[in-house]
Amino acid sequence: MQWKLPKPIEAYLAAANARDAEACAACFTDDAVVRDEGRDRAGIAAIRQWSEEVGKKYEPAVAVLDVAQVAGKTIVTGRVSGRFPGSPIDLRHLFTLEGDKIARLEIVP
Repeated sequence: MQWKLPKPIEAYLAAANARDAEACAACFTDDAVVRDEGRDRAGIAAIRQWSEEVGKKYEPAVAVLDVAQVAGKTIVTGRVSGRFPGSPIDLRHLFTLEGDKIARLEIVP
């Protein structure tokens, strides 16, 4: 099924699946925050580093299962597969957009 995603989220998922840390970081505002694995990464440089580390460590790929709008956030449920125990796993990606960029991303079970 094809999902209608806001352009910044579509670009982020494409970059993440391609393991392109530069393109991934370009999807975020300068002061964006990513919360993943219980840690916050703030700012473009930290997000780029996070993207590189995750890509090398887990080689993740996200397949979108569902998209919902809740309280100003876009929630993307994705089946994430890669090199990690329990793969694949379904995770929720909670996106807060600011204009044409991602201001916050939280990845949770």
